Amino acid sequence: MSSTSVARRPSYAAVLRVPHARRTFAAALLGRLSYGVVPLSLMLAVTRSSGSYAVAGTVMALFSGAAVFLSPARAALIDRHGPRRALVPMVTVYAALLAVLTALIWRPGTTSPLVLGTVTAAAGACTPPLGPTMRAVWGRLAPDHALLQRAYSLDGVAEELLFVSGPLLVGVLVGVASPAAGVAVGTGLMVTGTAAFVTSPAVAGVRPAGREERAREARNGTPSGQEESARATRDGLPAGRAGIRAVLRGLLPGRGGRGAYLRRRTPSPGVLRGFHPRWRAQSPGVLRGLHPGRRGLLPGRGGRGVHLRRRTPSPGVLRGFHPRRRAQPPGVLRRILQPVIAVAGVGLALGLADLVVVAFAEQRHYGDGTAAWTLAALSAGSAVGGLLNGAVAWSVPARTRLPLTAAGLGLALLCAGLAPGLGTLAVALAAAGFFVAPTLTTAYLVADDASAPEARVRAGAWVNTAVNAGLTVGGAAAGQLVDALPTSLCFAAAGTAALLTALATARGARERNTPHRALGAIAVDHG
Repeated sequence: MSSTSVARRPSYAAVLRVPHARRTFAAALLGRLSYGVVPLSLMLAVTRSSGSYAVAGTVMALFSGAAVFLSPARAALIDRHGPRRALVPMVTVYAALLAVLTALIWRPGTTSPLVLGTVTAAAGACTPPLGPTMRAVWGRLAPDHALLQRAYSLDGVAEELLFVSGPLLVGVLVGVASPAAGVAVGTGLMVTGTAAFVTSPAVAGVRPAGREERAREARNGTPSGQEESARATRDGLPAGRAGIRAVLRGLLPGRGGRGAYLRRRTPSPGVLRGFHPRWRAQSPGVLRGLHPGRRGLLPGRGGRGVHLRRRTPSPGVLRGFHPRRRAQPPGVLRRILQPVIAVAGVGLALGLADLVVVAFAEQRHYGDGTAAWTLAALSAGSAVGGLLNGAVAWSVPARTRLPLTAAGLGLALLCAGLAPGLGTLAVALAAAGFFVAPTLTTAYLVADDASAPEARVRAGAWVNTAVNAGLTVGGAAAGQLVDALPTSLCFAAAGTAALLTALATARGARERNTPHRALGAIAVDHG
């Protein structure tokens, strides 16, 4: 009984005891610390170099926009080529561009804004996606779902702390050196962290998508259709069962006749007319066994010919196969639409709330540092909520929890609008933060379950992109709202955004919470 309980509720220490987990996680965190150092250092350095807040804002928008919206494309390169082959050139180009940028902004007034913007946008486009890659590696290190939940919670809380400690490190650097030195330090952190990450044995075991599928085929030893028929004859089984077994294994032979699998594209006309033309050379027994009562699937007269009549197979044989899109798996984004919408709404609400807190402090004539401490309460609540979320052995499916945590965030932000003073506001924001990390962690879990193994980095990158895009849009909208409405209504708008997100994602919670890491089997009607 106790052993079962321990297995279902592993500790955070158990996550770090997984072989190679500590080394890989520490290397990823070191590189990801650069995310909290480079943007702020760059903004301060460009402001000092150009003497214009407008130029600094434009440059930062280019850097952030390229980094955020091209993240899925960079993640696709990692899925296709593997972390080692994709991250090494990516971080090399990124570090080279940041080095050029550091040289350009070291002396104020020596570089045109156009050159600064071009180099900054190029650097943002090459930002290595260490966060999504680390979460994909967690999926390999912690195959147990309970352990993976703990790992994602630990990862989310650590990332929250990185974005708090990064600006503090910049503050120390700016006190003793030029802001451009912060860009140089951030570059060094990224290069060192990525180098340690890609040399970790856990990352070395991650193969590119094509190699992963072929290796999985070789490990499973999946037989082809000919082997199925021969095995049926040898075992004294009816050839028809071998045919059905071949259908269930994917219909189309793999390369070299080894491993039958369903090809990820619309079935060729040969398939819809009977079976793939390459199967016409199969033994009549295999094809006859699929549906003996259907003359359209039987060989030619006399049993000598194996040319199939041009007739669509019976729905009983290939139910669900004929429609064009059923044989083609949905895209990565379509599979993870629910978590993407959820985190986009959460990012929108948080982007609104951040600026409203600053306006709340200024309108009530509090000190300059009070807004920062109030927002720190939001981060503290998020850290506590993330740790508790990972510690609970949930019986409620992740897809169901996702709209619930988004709704909790919305209700807490509505309560923040009723706060009479800064102390009450800090408590309300801590309560709101309690739902932030659980929502993000659950979104990553849902995305991981819904995506194929060769698309996990892209899935995590889409979730990352969604939350960052929500933060950007929320920050832009907050500036308009603060000028036109009182802060209480601005908090109400942020809470409403989170509640509407909960309603929009509640429909996805009705779907069955089962992993979709492989193509579905073709249904066979036995009636």
